[in-house]
This record gives sequence, C-alpha cells and structure tokens, in this order.
Amino acid sequence: MFRPISRTWLVLDIVGALFGFLITTPLTFIAGANWLSAWIDVVPAAVTMYAIVGLILWGAAAVARLSPALALGIAWFGAVVQMTAGLPPSAYDLGILVVLFATGAWGSRRILWAGGISALVGGLVGGLYFAVIWSGELLTDAASTMRAALIGSLMAAVFVLAMVMSWGTGLLWRVVLNGRETQVARAQAELLAAEEQERVRIARDMHDIVAHSLAVVIAQADGARYAAAAQPEIAAEALGTIATTARGALSDVRLLLTQLRHRQGTGPQPTLADLETLFAQVRQAGIEPRITVDPMPPGEPPGAIQLAVYRILQEALTNAIRHGDGAVDVHLAWLPDRVEVRVGNRVSAASAPHAGGHGLVGMRERAQLVGGNLLAGREGEEFVVRATLPIVGAQA
Repeated sequence: MFRPISRTWLVLDIVGALFGFLITTPLTFIAGANWLSAWIDVVPAAVTMYAIVGLILWGAAAVARLSPALALGIAWFGAVVQMTAGLPPSAYDLGILVVLFATGAWGSRRILWAGGISALVGGLVGGLYFAVIWSGELLTDAASTMRAALIGSLMAAVFVLAMVMSWGTGLLWRVVLNGRETQVARAQAELLAAEEQERVRIARDMHDIVAHSLAVVIAQADGARYAAAAQPEIAAEALGTIATTARGALSDVRLLLTQLRHRQGTGPQPTLADLETLFAQVRQAGIEPRITVDPMPPGEPPGAIQLAVYRILQEALTNAIRHGDGAVDVHLAWLPDRVEVRVGNRVSAASAPHAGGHGLVGMRERAQLVGGNLLAGREGEEFVVRATLPIVGAQA
C-alpha cells in the first residue's frame, strides 16, 4: 500500500501539492466566475465546495509517490464530489494528472493498469459530464443536441489525451528508472566478478609462492636434521638455503599484499630468466631436475606466457618435491605458435597429487588464462603434467 520513500521526498511532495493548491485555486475562481454569479445567493457555499474539491485532489497528489493506489482512490473520490456538486472542470483538476503520472511511474503492475484505465474512463466521463451538465439547458431541439454532443466529444477527446499523456509520461519514467536499476545491478555484478577474479589471482599466486617455498624449506629442514650429527657443514648449508628461500618467499608475499592493498596487478612478475633460480632451489631440496629445452625460444616470448610457464613449472616441481621419488624430467618445446611443457617424476600410488588439489587447479587456470590447456595425471609409474600454451594468441 505504501512505498518506502525518503522523508525528503515526502516533504517535497507535500510542499509541491500545497503550492499547486495555492496556485490553481485563484485560477479556479476566475474560470468559474460565471458559474458563481448564478449562485449569487449561496456564494460562500460555492467557494467552500471549490476549496474542498481542490484540497481533495491536491491531497491525492501529495501522497501520490508514497501510495499511488491510495492517491488514485482519493482522486476518484474528489472527481465524484466535483461532479455531484456540479462544479465545472477547472485548474484544480491538474492534481488528477499528477496522480495518473504517479500510477504509471511508481504503481504496482495492477495499479499501473488501473491508472491507464482510469485515464481513459475518466476522460470519457468528464466529456459526458461536461456535455450533459453544462450544455443541458441548450438541448431544446436536434441542433442543440448535436452541438452538445460535438462539444462533449471534443472535451472528452481533450480530457482523454491529457490524462493518457500524463499516465504515459509516468510509464516512460518507470522505464527510465528500471533502466537505471538494471545498469546499477550490472555494474555491481561486474564489480563483484572482477573482485572475485582478483581474489582468485591473489590466492593462486599466494599458493604458488608459499607452497613451493615451504616445500623447499621442509625438504632442507629434514635433510639438515638427519645430517646434523654426521656432517654439520651440510646442515649449515641447508640452513642457509632455508633462510634464502624464506626471504624470497617473504618478499614475494609482501609484493602480493601490496598489489592487493592498492588494487594493482602490475608489479614485477617472474620471467624465464628466473627459472634457473627455481631449478637451483629444487636441487637444494634434494631433487635433481633433468631439463631439456628443444627447440629454444625463437625470440622474446610474451610476458604472460613467461609467467604461465614459470608458475606451472613451479607448482609441478613443488609436487615433485612433495610426492616424487628421485629425479624429475622437465621438457620445454618452444614452437613458433606455441610452447609445450612436460614435467614428469616417479611417484608411489599413495603419494600422487590429488586431482582436485589447489595446485593442479591453479596450473589449469594459468594455462586457460593465456588460451591454453593443461592435463595432469598418472602415466604408468610417473605423474606427468602436460601443458600447451599458444604464443600467437597471447600476443594478440
């Protein structure tokens, strides 16, 4: 029944309706001067009726935004009072147009169509009322009857046109408001999608960095613990590797947090030049990577491809450290239109990476982001990661 509107709009509507009443009331008296002269003995009663009808119609306009249904009912009541009192159509009827606009703009679906029907019926009734009441004294012959009918038809057309235009303008405003709400909802959905993608990217980068660094740290710590008694120098070397790896991971995490805080993703990212450092960390963790690059890159690959290759190798080698048994084979083939990556290492059935783990999901996302694909799974006694990344598509 009542729409939730701000107090500011309610106050503005009430003030606007009061202003409309104060403006149209003098115009109503001026237009009805001849009618008042016929009521010379009861002018105070006539003025009172004018004021009552004006208050009813503009009172409906005051609550039109708050409750279009209530305003429509009050407007019909005011129109009935006006016709019962025999008052002519005048300036105070502008309040009806305000109500019809409100039904088109803010009314429910039922009130919307009720307003449209009211515009048609009200216009026809107004024309009939004008013809019968105000031309009734002229109906003395066929000519006067025809003249009254023509006047009534003309006034009905004018009333219907004015009322339908007011209702149609409200309907147009409803379309505008719905379009704005749709745009706002679309913008919010796009913002949420962008934020979700950013969270996924940060989580993926965090996993790649932290998981790899912790795998190296754990492997070195285990080796240092076993070698501490017999070969203290190896333990010291392992501790140095742990410190270096931890510092690098801390630096990368700080970079990711800075990007997250400033909503930027343009910070320095790993490239092919950093692969040697990655392989060195794997060696220090006790896993020997056997690396084959054939053919070599024909030029400088795009930055997105370099980052994807680095992160895929990083996660695959991390899995080799965690679940592998011995050496790991790394093969890169830099073809003119694509790069093919293969990483394989021996694993036991109990220690193979889980297909639904975050690391495998992150590698697939890395490949998909540059238009490629990635497959990972057991092949005999090995766990193999295969990725194909298109170079031409990434450049485009």
